[in-house]
Amino acid sequence: MKKNLGRVFLAILIFLHAELFASTYTWSATSNKTTAYVNEPIYLKYICEFSDRAELFSVEFNPAGEYEKYIVKNLRESQNIVDGKKINSYEFVVFAKTAGKIKFDFEALMKLTTKESIEDMVIGRDNVKKESVTKKTIKQEILEVDIKETNSSLVGEFNLEVKKNEPKVKANEPYHLTITIKGDGNFEALKPLQFNIEGVKIFTGEVVKKEKLSEAGESGEWSQKFAFVGEKDFIVPEFKIEYFNTKEKKLDALVYEALTVSVEKGFSKEELLDKAEDDSFKFNYTYLYYVLIFIAGFLIGKIDIKKRVVKQSAEEEFKQKIDKAKSLEELMMILALNDSKKYEQIILDIERKKIVSLKSAKNTKPLSESFV
Repeated sequence: MKKNLGRVFLAILIFLHAELFASTYTWSATSNKTTAYVNEPIYLKYICEFSDRAELFSVEFNPAGEYEKYIVKNLRESQNIVDGKKINSYEFVVFAKTAGKIKFDFEALMKLTTKESIEDMVIGRDNVKKESVTKKTIKQEILEVDIKETNSSLVGEFNLEVKKNEPKVKANEPYHLTITIKGDGNFEALKPLQFNIEGVKIFTGEVVKKEKLSEAGESGEWSQKFAFVGEKDFIVPEFKIEYFNTKEKKLDALVYEALTVSVEKGFSKEELLDKAEDDSFKFNYTYLYYVLIFIAGFLIGKIDIKKRVVKQSAEEEFKQKIDKAKSLEELMMILALNDSKKYEQIILDIERKKIVSLKSAKNTKPLSESFV
């Protein structure tokens, strides 16, 4: 009985406190730009400051999503007590999709726990089915930004880095090239690069992106690897990536100048590939041997054996080349020239450093299955 009276007394005190010292709040909204370009990041910040600790209040506010004219991304959300007052902060990054004036007209939902909810919690009622919370929708201050058009879908501040070997290789030895773009902007607008060089086998790696959302937009880097295999001198052509430079307020470009790769005489394809079977008849002692066997009456069986031996010999020749490979680069070259489609995954895994051991590469399917 005393225990229940204590709970009721506590509830009454809380009720009185809630009535006499009801929390009030004030919202504010700011934008770091009044004008921006299409796809240029716009930083928005909303703050809800309460008059006290506001234990009975909770806030629902998250307008992140894709809209007709812009995309809103959630940057961060925080709640702190400063000088005995609760302060909720909400930060977003917006990317406009079209030119013209756009208005950010959002709403927040304020939820206040009622006396009934406190009583349920303190006294321990378990027969209340309806949520005892009052809700109020608060329209935020409308922020307006004038969006200007650009002549490029890629917008931001970028710089180009190219990692390359000395432009001098042996015939059928891969020449490696890594292209990296770093900076701030909408990296999703960057498309994979493609090269087409006559007489040159080109292995193209997948794009690797490392991004982090910040007030400046998407900050990070974009990279792609290439390997070029040729038998004579070739030129890696120039490429140009145009973008709108938000710092200079004008169109700019990332340019890689054409590069001549000198190819010295080295291994030929014939030396690296298994020798093709010659279907033409050439007289030698082997055929004479089978003629003698034919005379002995074993034609059919021995012809089958011949085919089997030739096939095994080709496999053994290829296996010996694999066994003698002394580096991953040499192994990749042999596989590429033998059957690039069949061994494409192994080649790509070596390029992406997923395979770093020569031994494990040789034991990787379907290479290991070729010798079963």
